[in-house]
Amino acid sequence: MVVAKTFGRLQRMLLKKVFSMLTAIVRTKKRTFRALWIQRINAGARMHGMSYSQFMGKVKKANIELNRKVLADLAMNHPEAFKAIVDKVK
Repeated sequence: MVVAKTFGRLQRMLLKKVFSMLTAIVRTKKRTFRALWIQRINAGARMHGMSYSQFMGKVKKANIELNRKVLADLAMNHPEAFKAIVDKVK
């Protein structure tokens, strides 16, 4: 009986530890991808003579509701579409 109670408590403690580690891994992954998206948008914006902060400020001011993930994809894979956005916000 005592062994079963201890084993259950040990399982709960281990599961708690695993879930906390997974949460940290997910947060790190999100942080890494956000940094990657920012780098890609920055590279695309600089090709058109703007910095990242200028570009994002003008995107927000122009009420273009595209998130960083989509903007980074456009900058990398569809440069003509990204150029159209840059021209619109200039």
